[in-house]
Formats: sequence, C-alpha cells, structure tokens
Amino acid sequence: MVCSSRDNVALKSTNLSQAILDFTVPRGIHFSISKSPNPLFKTSYSMNALPSLNGSLGYIFTSCDLDVKNSGDVRIKDMIDRFKVYDQPRRPEGKEEEWLAGERVDARDYLLYGRLYIPTGRLDALYSTRLSPTVQAMVAAISDPRSSFSSSERSRGNNGSNSNVMFSLQHDTGKWCTEYTWSAEDGMWGIRCLHNFGKLWTPAVDLTEHSDKHTSRKLKRVDEEEAMEGGLKGRISAGAEFYLSAKEKSAGVSAGIRFTTLPDATPPSFQVPSSASSPIHSNPHSFSQPPTTITALFNPMLGHISAAYAAGVSKDLSLCSRFDFNVYSYESEWTVGAEWWTRRSKTKPTVDTDTDDVDPSLPTPTLFAPVNPLECRDNGDIQGVVKARASTTTDVSLMWEGRIRNLLVSLGIVSNLSSRAKPIKAIGLELSYFSSG
Repeated sequence: MVCSSRDNVALKSTNLSQAILDFTVPRGIHFSISKSPNPLFKTSYSMNALPSLNGSLGYIFTSCDLDVKNSGDVRIKDMIDRFKVYDQPRRPEGKEEEWLAGERVDARDYLLYGRLYIPTGRLDALYSTRLSPTVQAMVAAISDPRSSFSSSERSRGNNGSNSNVMFSLQHDTGKWCTEYTWSAEDGMWGIRCLHNFGKLWTPAVDLTEHSDKHTSRKLKRVDEEEAMEGGLKGRISAGAEFYLSAKEKSAGVSAGIRFTTLPDATPPSFQVPSSASSPIHSNPHSFSQPPTTITALFNPMLGHISAAYAAGVSKDLSLCSRFDFNVYSYESEWTVGAEWWTRRSKTKPTVDTDTDDVDPSLPTPTLFAPVNPLECRDNGDIQGVVKARASTTTDVSLMWEGRIRNLLVSLGIVSNLSSRAKPIKAIGLELSYFSSG
C-alpha cells in the first residue's frame, strides 16, 4: 500500500550505505514475541532484561493481508536491513476497482500502528492511507509524559509532558517523488524532492524478443569486432530538502546526488529457467558489473559534506566506505564497513533461488517454469550475516544476525580500542520470535 518506492524518497537516498555502516548493535538482553491472530491484525510484545527492566506492547492493523510467515521459515534477507540495489523506479499502480450493483465498493488501503512503552508510559501512533495510486498521507503522534525537562523549563509552566503530531504527504510518480511534512511541536514545515534521470521501468517487454537479442549477441562471426565498453552503467538521482521552523525561527537546506548501477537480474528475466541450457540464465549470479551505489550529500548551512561508496564485491560480500567533513571546523571522519553472508554447505549442485536484486513485489513472469523451493531450501541456504564497522573515532562494532531454529538472533559488541580501562563499551543479545498461524 505504500506508494513510494523503497529507495525513491530523498530522505532515504543514503540507505544503501547506511545499511552497512550505521547498523544498530543491541544493548543488553532483548526479547521480542509477535503473534498474528489473522492476516490483518498483528501484535508484538518486547522486553529488555538488561541493563534495566522495561518493555513495550504494540500492534499493526491493515486493510490488506500482510504475509510475513513465521520466524522459522521467513526469508532472512527480508528481515534484515542490508545492502541492495533496487530495480528501476516505476509509477505506482492502484488497486483494481471492485463494483457491486453498479456501485464501486472497494475502499482505500490504510495502516494503523501503535506502541505503548512500560513503565515510562510513552505512546507512539501512526496512521497511513493511500489517497490515490501516487499519493499517500501519514499522521504520526508521540506522547511522552515522563520526558526530562530542566528546572528552568518547569518554572515556565511546563508540566513535564512532551507530545507531538506530524503530518506527511508523499507524491510519487516514479520519475519524481515529493514529500511534504509539518510538525506541530515546533511548527516546522519541510519539503523533500527526488528526481530520477533516465527512463522509467515498464512491464511491457517482449520476452521472446529479449531472448533472441541475447542469443544474437552470443553468436558472433569470426571477423566481427567486439566493442570496448568501460565504466559502470546505471541511473543518477538528485534530491534536496528544505525546512523552516516558525517557533525556533530557523531554517535549513541540504542537497544530494546518487548513482546506482542497474541490477542485472531484473524483471522480466530474473526467474531461473527449468532448462539449464538456456542462454539467458546459464549463470544467474554472473554479474557483468558489481552492484554499486555512490552518494554525496551537502548541507551548506552546517558546512557538512558526506560522500559514500558501497559495492557488492561478490555474491556474499559487500563493502562500504564513507567520508564526512565539515568546512567550518575542519573536523572529519572516515568510516569503513562490510557485510558478509554465511551459508550452509551445499550437498548437491542446485540452482540458488535467493536472488539478491529481485523485488518480490513485482509480478512473476510465466515464460520460465518456477523452481521448486523444496529442492533448494537446504542447499546453499543462508545462515546469517556478519556486519563490521570501524571509524577514525576508534569505535569498532561487530554484529551477527541469523536464525537458530525458530528464533531470529542478533548478537553484537561495540568496543573502543583507545581505552584501556573500558575497551568494551556495549554488548547485547536480541531474540525474536513471531508466528502468523
């Protein structure tokens, strides 16, 4: 029901590098249990045992089914924030119209979310609805009765509660994506926009013609010269944001640009054929160019410049490097990180259906027969991912995320190599279990 693509928002233009460099290491011991009584309603209960005892209760209610499966058989890569090159942006399509006795009876899709934190009493709420195929509206609210305030603020009549309501409106046409926001607490108005250069993705593709063209490229004459091509092929996106606070009498602006390679395994040719002799998919993971994303951000008012480079150097290994610099204070930081996917050993050679660059929301083509998932489930199946991060601030973080039986597990550690008194800053373990039946 979300009309905006997962990487088609200006605020998320750096998510591909943040998935490697800015992962959150669990602190202490955290437990999470979720249950789905029906496909439309899901509940969640979480508890932090260390260093302090607290918890939360949450729910999600939607107008459309959410097939999340169970924690024991869900695809791990769908549950972990990771480096991924998305497909080309496309214009969102609306749901099919439903008519009864000459009247349209289909309703707008919506989502309701709420979470109550114990014992602080903080309440988070979210309502999201789709006004049209390209327009989505969201309302978010936060109420925290036990927020900490200084004595001077309390003397001015502040009773120690903190509440805020924020409205957001997103308009996504594929090539353009614009977001308008307003926050009631500080009277802040904001606008973000992102423009994708090049052509949009279209589902109208002749698969037979694509196959013939690919075969013709493979069969060359003896005297035929092969063109020398270099560099990466991809798309460029540029975005900017502007915000103005009437209460604080302040404003801000930032701009950014992003280059992303086009994924090789994109629809309609990402499905593995039943015949191994097909010239199109003799090796579904032999990328002609590595999945790469390059981003650059600039905030002229704060003088902050950030540049990041992330690439998948192999099927299971991705690397990222980011440099931050401030033109006013000359402070800089260099951060490097990596994510490495671990797999079980294969007992027999089979086709791996765990394609990284496939958007599961796209329609499945019918030209090729689908692979039986039962034959490939235990062969080369992913066990988990190891993430590592190091920066010039001397903080080193290491985390493992994976599955143990029916539990999703996250184990991480944060250390400061320059401190001999306290080299380990934090260590944590998170266990999650959810069921949809």
